Amino acid sequence: MNRFTKLSIEYANQRSYLDDLFQVYPTIPEGIREIDKTIWVNVEKAFKKQDNLKLVQELLKLDLFPVKDSYVAYLKRDKSALARNPKTINRICGRLYELGIDKLFERCSEPKETNRQIGPMFRDWLAKKSLGMKPVGLTKFLSNTNDAILDGTDKTLMDFASHYLGYKRNKGLDFVGRFNGKYVIGEAKFLTDFGGHQNAQLNDAIDTLLTKGVKAVKIAILDGVLYIKGNSKMYKDITEIYSNYNIMSALVLREFLYQL
Repeated sequence: MNRFTKLSIEYANQRSYLDDLFQVYPTIPEGIREIDKTIWVNVEKAFKKQDNLKLVQELLKLDLFPVKDSYVAYLKRDKSALARNPKTINRICGRLYELGIDKLFERCSEPKETNRQIGPMFRDWLAKKSLGMKPVGLTKFLSNTNDAILDGTDKTLMDFASHYLGYKRNKGLDFVGRFNGKYVIGEAKFLTDFGGHQNAQLNDAIDTLLTKGVKAVKIAILDGVLYIKGNSKMYKDITEIYSNYNIMSALVLREFLYQL
């Protein structure tokens, strides 16, 4: 298995993965979902005692969690992550307490909102010098051969890769960089749950890895439920079919780039 895929799986299963990942993909505190009233008594007790862990544990028994948060699906799939990620639990509970128990109940019947686009969050994270440097424009990027990250839209990055690196896929990129004289291109995805659209997102990133004739190191910067150990298609894909490809969490990306 690819060393950095293995590191990503270990990170997700042994460390405060969700707490740390929030620096890359901060969710928007809005969007209330329907609640199952049969467990409302337990929710109310935990809410009154401000027992954060118990409150989240009870709410995870619902078909729909009462607030929209990209990290909830992960916690629902991997209950062991609850105790390892206290900051994530406290953050989610903070939103519940802000609503108040009456307002929370009142808004539980509102329809689930469409998830916001989270793609730009990765680029915002790069802009904070999270990889040790601030992304630069095309002119500066081309002016020397020093380590650098190219700034721009997904189309800007795609156009650069197409013109200079032989990238022929008609799909925007989330990352173009140069480290130790090697160019690196890739897509970044936050897979919040299994199935449907999320599988399509994974396949999209894999397709970039499989693109031939590219004069660059190809990577898939993936985060979310795919690192939960089990029999899911996502986990099997990254540990079996594509185990030798550069698939990794954004949280180990810096280590990967500087060892090239």
